[in-house]
Amino acid sequence: MDRRELLLGGTALALAAGRPAAASGQTTPPATPPADTLNPPGIRMAGIRMVAVRGGKYKVWTKTMGNGPIKVLLLHGGPGASHDYLEAMESFLPEAGIQIIYYDQLGCGNSDRPDDPTLWTLAGYLEEVEEVRQALGLEKFVLYGHSWGGLLAIDYALKYQQHLSGLVISNMAAGVQAVLRHTATIKDVLDPATRKQLDALEAAKDYDNPAYQQIMMEKLYPVMVCRLQPWPEPVMRAFGRLNEQIYNQMQGKSEFLVTGNLKDWERWDRLKEIRVRALTIGARYDEMDPADMMKMGTLMPNAQGVVCPKGAHMCMWDDQAFYFEKLTAWLKGQRV
Repeated sequence: MDRRELLLGGTALALAAGRPAAASGQTTPPATPPADTLNPPGIRMAGIRMVAVRGGKYKVWTKTMGNGPIKVLLLHGGPGASHDYLEAMESFLPEAGIQIIYYDQLGCGNSDRPDDPTLWTLAGYLEEVEEVRQALGLEKFVLYGHSWGGLLAIDYALKYQQHLSGLVISNMAAGVQAVLRHTATIKDVLDPATRKQLDALEAAKDYDNPAYQQIMMEKLYPVMVCRLQPWPEPVMRAFGRLNEQIYNQMQGKSEFLVTGNLKDWERWDRLKEIRVRALTIGARYDEMDPADMMKMGTLMPNAQGVVCPKGAHMCMWDDQAFYFEKLTAWLKGQRV
């Protein structure tokens, strides 16, 4: 018997042992919840818990840190990134009595990484968030979404806001067209020769060209993504673990042109339906227009918006003090 047969056989025996057979002629008793076969019982796992998703076919990684009545589920960006760059939260929220829950979406970070393009859809991830909520027993919690995670959080709130006590949308506008209008203006920071080279590469759709990647990483990302030098290690780690298959299918090959299956996402006219308490966080140098972030705060009935004056897309790092002052105050029920 090989290792795989042993594991599968052991799981089957464990499930059988926990399910007594009905005697002849007896009514089958009501079904009990299935045993948790992903996490060893009675073992302290530093807050880590694997959760079955997509109908139980795959598992995703979660980690809970801190204690307190305020619970925040964190949706990372990408699509295809991981929780790593959100580790800035650890330095501020748990010590304020706020519990945070990391979650690597399917295909990302420490979660299962199946090679199945049919899985990489907004609808699939939306229901996955609900599966994670149910598995962790979250009710009346705060949903935080950064970048693509903010897009996902908006759609979750539109369908499942009865489970939320609050919603935080960080660095994500309410529609793709607004994002593209603003990112087009960021190219103006380039010198004429570099801008000409970038335009030629984009016209040829030569996004995998090392010259294109060099312009992104050396000229544009240090302006609009994270303005610190050097970048924090968790940010570098997240970039190093990006699942490009997911990013390319959902976003496209470039931050400046959305060709993936999110290209038609627009929710401006539905923000009024989000009645839960909400906060939008923008940043002066972000690839999202800070004016759009403030506008979103006026379109949700119970929301407000803030703009980090020195930050970019990852303003939890490059405008950290301001970001966490405002976020922590809002999470504790204060106006900011």
